[in-house]
Amino acid sequence: MRVAGVMSGTSLDGIDVAIVEIAGRHIETIGFHSTPYSAPTRAAILAVSDATTHTSTISRLNYQLGELYARAVQRAVRRFGPVQLIGCHGQTIYHEGASNTLQIGEGAVIAERTGVPVVSNFRAADIAAGGQGAPLVPFLDYLLFGHRTRTRIALNIGGIANFTVIPAGARPEDVVAFDTGPGNMVIDALARELGQAYDRGGKIAQSGRLNRALLDELLADPYYRRKPPKSAGREQYGAAFLNRLKKTKLPIEDLIATATVLTAATIARAARPFGAGDLIVSGGGVHNPSIMAHLSALLPELAISRTTDHGVDADAKEAVAFAVLAYERWRGKPANLPSATGARHAVILGDLTI
Repeated sequence: MRVAGVMSGTSLDGIDVAIVEIAGRHIETIGFHSTPYSAPTRAAILAVSDATTHTSTISRLNYQLGELYARAVQRAVRRFGPVQLIGCHGQTIYHEGASNTLQIGEGAVIAERTGVPVVSNFRAADIAAGGQGAPLVPFLDYLLFGHRTRTRIALNIGGIANFTVIPAGARPEDVVAFDTGPGNMVIDALARELGQAYDRGGKIAQSGRLNRALLDELLADPYYRRKPPKSAGREQYGAAFLNRLKKTKLPIEDLIATATVLTAATIARAARPFGAGDLIVSGGGVHNPSIMAHLSALLPELAISRTTDHGVDADAKEAVAFAVLAYERWRGKPANLPSATGARHAVILGDLTI
């Protein structure tokens, strides 16, 4: 079955579409296309992430994003050929794991515009079963990266950093996954203070100086000591966190240098208890040499590679995951890993719009 997976994450950089051929456990990425969000769309998403936003604004944006997702899929289809199913994660505007979550981007609009069945609203069933609703990508990580003799950590550095720990010879119930803390979100927000969309090549971080006192203060957050399952989002690392950093009056370059180390340090702190093995990295963070260099220095016991080295485009992995999750929904098969999300049992994920 050929499936389009659609992902737009907390980094708010745009809409990723992966076209995937799936036959049982065989998963082949046919193509990948990314459509950047326009500045007004990005601003609108940030606005509805504010708890004071009017419901009418959220409702309108829900349908507008459905149109944008449909167009993004159509662009990918024109380039890579037709699909039989679409899995769309939607745009998270609020997430309170084990309690509630909200992703917008109306699936009915996508189905109507494309003429293809759509699976959306993936997180709700896991939360209803007592889970965090995240992370859901570990299902794909387990299928792709499990190894008979080596422990592997599949790390995705998006807006939030999260990883999946797959012990050597693991069964699904042995997999551990959680959000480690900030990924690119804080760095990107600070870069925008300098008129840049993100820290291209990690150059701003390299021009700044690490502020050790601030880093230690940030690392004292109880979240980093909390045992999984756990998940994080813009609620922890959005506007309030940015304002906290800016109140220090440190140069933005120093704040970016410190935020870059914070990303790497929280990943390393989470990874160390699992011992030696492989760290397989995906997401926008793989393109930031500063983050990658800090990870190498902090985790010498891990052999670091990218998912691209294992046959999956490092920018496409999460979009591929939602193609696979949609495929499982189509087959009526559970696709959460309760050991990762904390759900009481495995559940079928997603709402299907025909």
